[in-house]
Amino acid sequence: MSDQRLCLALDVPNAEQATAWVQRTAAVFGVYKIGLELFCAEGPKVIEAVRDAGAKRIFLDLKLHDIPRTVAGAVGRIRQLGIDYLTIHTAGGPAMMSAAAEAAGDQLSLLGVTVLTSLDARALQSVGVTQSLNQCVLDRGHLAVSNGVSGLVCSALEVEALRAQLGTQVVLVTPGIRFADQTVGDQKRVIDPESA
Repeated sequence: MSDQRLCLALDVPNAEQATAWVQRTAAVFGVYKIGLELFCAEGPKVIEAVRDAGAKRIFLDLKLHDIPRTVAGAVGRIRQLGIDYLTIHTAGGPAMMSAAAEAAGDQLSLLGVTVLTSLDARALQSVGVTQSLNQCVLDRGHLAVSNGVSGLVCSALEVEALRAQLGTQVVLVTPGIRFADQTVGDQKRVIDPESA
């Protein structure tokens, strides 16, 4: 039986490869992530293909970030696709997050991206964020939850602090889990599976 806490990122270029991965791993993973590249390559039809291949829950990782009305409209359209999770950027502000949460309704769980795991403290400062990276994650996490966002995307390094402040009801999704001998690619804030 698959573990509902484990998510496999389908970071592949096409639906054929994505469905092959799902067919091989459906007994292990409870959630499958369709990212921006795969969604742009295949469009909404990839969701049905992945579902037909055996995915029980689907996480669409588009990281929406725009004016409130535009994001709300996009979320409303995406909700009709029957997915389980959708990402938005918390940097979009309270009005955007609130509009997105209203559009998501009860059928779709929004996940607010606090700070991309490809950013470190120096990169964050280069875009004008003067507070520490950890404080930024905490502040954006609080802001997201107070505006109706049901979960957060953060690095595993920030889970303990977020749990201490937000409790156990908030879903925390942690990308950047890598084996010690694995290349990390663009990721800056990573952790190995055992530590996670």
